[in-house]
Amino acid sequence: MKRQRAGELDVWSAGGDDGDGGGSGPAVVLCHGFGAPGDDLVPLWREIDVGRGVRWFFPEAPLRLELGFGGDARAWWPIDMLALERALRTGSRDELANTTPDGLAEARAALEGCLEALERDRGLDRSRALLGGFSQGAMVTTEISLFADRPFAGLVVLSGTLLCRERWRAAAAATAAKLSVLQTHGRRDALLPFSLAEELRDLLTAAGASVELIAHGGGHELPAAALDALGRFARARLATSG
Repeated sequence: MKRQRAGELDVWSAGGDDGDGGGSGPAVVLCHGFGAPGDDLVPLWREIDVGRGVRWFFPEAPLRLELGFGGDARAWWPIDMLALERALRTGSRDELANTTPDGLAEARAALEGCLEALERDRGLDRSRALLGGFSQGAMVTTEISLFADRPFAGLVVLSGTLLCRERWRAAAAATAAKLSVLQTHGRRDALLPFSLAEELRDLLTAAGASVELIAHGGGHELPAAALDALGRFARARLATSG
């Protein structure tokens, strides 16, 4: 495993031919969630069987947070936690789903630049790569996938949610027919409602995407059921893509 610069972002790489993301094999690109360190998801490359030679890339969010308990907490964009808690407490799910977060555009641009650098310097082939993430990382990669002119082999939405409802609906009408999507979400997720995961699935499916939603009994987390589903999805998509 090693950490290198790709565009404006640091990226942790693993797997492949040498354990450091080397070689020319297919790839899984996963982005961590709000408040997590950049290497938060790195252990997954050892825990999930995606097939031999598959490379893993874990971009690190550009913003450093001061959360008061030490550690390298990162974010793709700032979150007004008080506003989020108020919306959840009052049942204002539409407020969340209709929101285009301040900083989303900048996060998308930074990650798109990172992906372009991985293509140029590391031989990343979108037709042989999964793109996705957990929570906020799933949101920014959904944004990228819906507006991409060249589709990835699959989109992985781990405890993500619906944002920018009408923007995403319009984008999906143009691109979703080329998307294969895995979603996982906890029915007891107290942070991002399960109902919005269902609505995201329905929005994508209505636009022609192939979507599998794995519902589990947990909360805002990655239980064994989610990891098993990711392994199955990766083996299927990376074996048949390209």
